[in-house]
Amino acid sequence: MDYPIKGFIETSFSDWPGKVAAVLFLPSCNFRCLYCHNHDLVFLPEKYPDFPLGEIVGNLRKRSGWIDGICITGGEPTLHSWLPALIRFLKSAAGLSPPGVSLGIKLDTNGTRPEVLRNLMGEGLLDYVAMDLKGPLEAQRYASITGVPLGEEVMAQIQASIQILLQGPGDHEFRTTLVPTFIGEEEVYALARRVRGAKRYTLQNFDPRDPLEEGLKSVVPFDEQALRQMQERVNEIIKEKLAS
Repeated sequence: MDYPIKGFIETSFSDWPGKVAAVLFLPSCNFRCLYCHNHDLVFLPEKYPDFPLGEIVGNLRKRSGWIDGICITGGEPTLHSWLPALIRFLKSAAGLSPPGVSLGIKLDTNGTRPEVLRNLMGEGLLDYVAMDLKGPLEAQRYASITGVPLGEEVMAQIQASIQILLQGPGDHEFRTTLVPTFIGEEEVYALARRVRGAKRYTLQNFDPRDPLEEGLKSVVPFDEQALRQMQERVNEIIKEKLAS
């Protein structure tokens, strides 16, 4: 079976910390984040041809022993009912990794489908999960960043996904893209306190080159020194629970 895979990167050194990964891009998303750079995958997925799964597998077989795993991103991958079948296929396909070595799977998600996350982790299909925290965990603030109306039900789903990762055995990280007009330094630290005990919480600087919201092109990102200082403080905060 072929799946609507809309993008394929053969080799990435930045999508999975400490790993060399291939990257698959899946279409569609339930958010419309104003800073999003993959917005064509959300609004115009038909603009991109599907990458045949057979060609992807053939490519990965040539890199067996070099590629540590596959990052599945989007869009929002958990929207697709066929996601578990795709991961099962990639995990079981012959020749994608050396004998006796399991191919790793990393999932990028916004956390709005905790039941999918729970089932994938329960089946042992995920080796790493990266969950985006868009901003302060309040419906109105989250909606102002994600570009869609949000109620308490969605926020409860996001909170549930946070708990699944914090309490689960698998490797994970939380991530926030820092847009200065959307989130302040103290709010970043409040988010870090919310995910104390996390394996990692990564701050990503906003890139103003091609956001969904045109007005954000004039927003100046945090300078690199300020970003480093915030990351250092976040690293301290998430370890506080472990040290107590």
